[in-house]
Amino acid sequence: MTQQVKLDQTPSGPLAGVRVVDITVNVLGPVATQILGDMGADVIKVETPAGDPNRETGPRRNEGMSAMHLNMNRNKRSIALDLKTDAGREALLRLVETADVFVHSMRPAAAKRLGVDYATLAQRNPRLVYGFGPGYRQDGPNRDYPAYDDVIQGESGIAALMAQVNGNGPRFYPTVIIDKLCGYVLASAIGMALYQREKSGLGQEVHVPMFETILSFNYLEHLWGGAFDPPLPPGIGYVRLLTQHRRPYPTQDGHICVLAVNDDQWRRLFPALGRPDLLEDPRFAKTDQRVRYYDELYAIVGEQLMKKTTAEWHAILDQADIPNGPMHSLQELLHDPYLNETGFFQRYEHPTEGPVVTPMVPVHFSQTPGGLHRPPPPLGEHTAEVLREVGYTDQQIAAFRT
Repeated sequence: MTQQVKLDQTPSGPLAGVRVVDITVNVLGPVATQILGDMGADVIKVETPAGDPNRETGPRRNEGMSAMHLNMNRNKRSIALDLKTDAGREALLRLVETADVFVHSMRPAAAKRLGVDYATLAQRNPRLVYGFGPGYRQDGPNRDYPAYDDVIQGESGIAALMAQVNGNGPRFYPTVIIDKLCGYVLASAIGMALYQREKSGLGQEVHVPMFETILSFNYLEHLWGGAFDPPLPPGIGYVRLLTQHRRPYPTQDGHICVLAVNDDQWRRLFPALGRPDLLEDPRFAKTDQRVRYYDELYAIVGEQLMKKTTAEWHAILDQADIPNGPMHSLQELLHDPYLNETGFFQRYEHPTEGPVVTPMVPVHFSQTPGGLHRPPPPLGEHTAEVLREVGYTDQQIAAFRT
């Protein structure tokens, strides 16, 4: 059951009063700017006359209003400009003069050709925070190479990790994890730059390279023995995550996910599983020993969990205060009692698309909560409105439309 919400176009989040000019497309950039919009920023999505390509990706009731667009472009206003014309670029520059943040999805050379590189825009607005998420660092030889999620998953070792644990060859992680993670990082970095600007009065360029960002993300645990020079055995790769037995455990009627991480939790888990004898097994007594025998240990846990139903284990493990939970499918989660009680899925009436369901804003602020205040816009819905805000007359706006 979804929670019915009514849209309130008065943003109340911590970024209320911040204006964002957004010329991003696809996933990474729109995710970042949607987060800023969820937090109250006035996000102006500047699109070509053809629109963001993701407007046509996925199921839709009307042209240009696909599921992908709806899920990444709430809390934004849309204007349509042809930035390859002098008039379109001038309109964008006028917007930039009024903006706090500018975000794009282009490679640096393309941004410079279009006249929207940082040096050019900073001349018009020195307080501008300028953000983008390219494939690679801007001080390296790959700075102008194209990059997408699948490419970076392969280059960063994710696809090889999938092969290492499933034994069926390399696979991509079944979500656009690079784009979404880097979108979150970009939104966070922009917020930090805005904080710095409040102290210094000056904006700056912020770029989040996809390749290096996901490498940093992966190596937090997987650098492992490589954190030392020379590397300590067993080398690269966090062994607990690479055992074939780390997976949702089969029960008599489904699957359950269980994780003990410290000595105290394991001392409670062994008796709960019906194996108190393992408390005396030197292989599993302490963390430094368990690290060497995760494969054997997880195999034993899996054998025990097959002896009861998921509900029975859930009750037993809850009583022992062991983190656990049943495995869910995405379809099942749409009707999950916990999510229904907390109002995670929100339903609202879109002016052109009718009833629409969206996940709630997950981050909570006690004083300045974010939320849903604008529905995802049709292409160019706010062109006239926004151009009037930067001084264009109705006659000039009509010329744009022509």
